[in-house]
Amino acid sequence: MKYLLIHYIDESVLYSDSAGQDGWGPAEDRALEAWDAEMIARQILVGGNALRPASQATTLRVRGGEVLVTDGPFAETKEQVAGYSILECADLREAIEVSATHPAAKLGTFELRLIEE
Repeated sequence: MKYLLIHYIDESVLYSDSAGQDGWGPAEDRALEAWDAEMIARQILVGGNALRPASQATTLRVRGGEVLVTDGPFAETKEQVAGYSILECADLREAIEVSATHPAAKLGTFELRLIEE
């Protein structure tokens, strides 16, 4: 079963100057690289990537046949989508177990969604 693991993180923490304390720094980079390597070796991590900051997003809607385009994120919230992972797991239990060990889980919120294939 494939799951989309959506990473919601407060960008002020993610891009903080206090790297390694309340933010993301070199130690977190190393932990993420180790997590990625382990999940790839276990054939669990099958895709994913970080995303540019929400301030660089473009939002669009189609209403009444008109395409409405605005700069910035759709939601005006503190936590934004910072990245995603695609996990191949036996079941939801395994997806939760694996996701809980992701280094960014300590900084933000994760959402797991089963991918329809």
